[in-house]
Amino acid sequence: MNPQPARALITQLAEQLAEAGIDNPRFEARLLLGLALGREDAPGSHEELALDQQQKDRLAELLQRRCAGEPPSRLRGWREFYGLRFRLNSAMLDPRPDSEILVEAALSFADQLGPDKALRVADFGTGSGCLLLSLLAHLPNASGAGLDISAKALEGAAENARTLGLAERVQFVAGEWQAQLQQDQFDIILANPPYIRLTDKPSLAREVVLHDPPLALFGGADGLEAWRVLLPVLARRLAARGRAFVEIGSDQAVLVTDLAQQSGLCLQAQLSDLSGQPRCLVFIQKGEK
Repeated sequence: MNPQPARALITQLAEQLAEAGIDNPRFEARLLLGLALGREDAPGSHEELALDQQQKDRLAELLQRRCAGEPPSRLRGWREFYGLRFRLNSAMLDPRPDSEILVEAALSFADQLGPDKALRVADFGTGSGCLLLSLLAHLPNASGAGLDISAKALEGAAENARTLGLAERVQFVAGEWQAQLQQDQFDIILANPPYIRLTDKPSLAREVVLHDPPLALFGGADGLEAWRVLLPVLARRLAARGRAFVEIGSDQAVLVTDLAQQSGLCLQAQLSDLSGQPRCLVFIQKGEK
């Protein structure tokens, strides 16, 4: 194996990625090369590399998968979220940076209550556990419960909890929105239910349509199916003076707020995502301030 400059290989990969319509092809070429080499970092253009046959085969496989639309997080098997690493499997929604706003808002509320308070946290539709576990990682006295309909997703969430050293403070439950949890009420509720309209499916990126689980994406014809069932559950589960932090579609603020009010909840705050779109609604029990 004769070493060759990484620059040439990166350029070749980038050209193929660009032809497949991949944005930032040179950056992604370096990422694929690093994965093929089994490295955490991406090789620099100046490096001299000598790939063995196994690494070449691995690189060809990764290139084929990426050109077919499989996102980098799926290729490497994990996603960084709120500074933590979460393993992914096919039953989990790939966490998005915009969802971090729920964690930030919940941590701000917890800080108001006092850092030593033993808060009870619930996460409806927990998936990888990224929302719940990110919160627990910053609240050492809190405990939590994560609910999801997918047993496979919960297996991965439990693995993430063990990896992060949080397994003793969290319980994962398989079931529908109304499933019985370890406690009746919670101080903080997190929820990122499926809220995309089925009619919007053709407009979604292929990385989403092909590789995120449909159960975690689509909320029926109008995107509100999950909300109609979930919001009354949140109203029953939310403790006095507690807060529910939910992620919504960018055009759902009014619709979800109306459904929440019908369920006994009151809008306390509306927060925008990184692009300035409404993304997080904060609810309290009706009649509280």
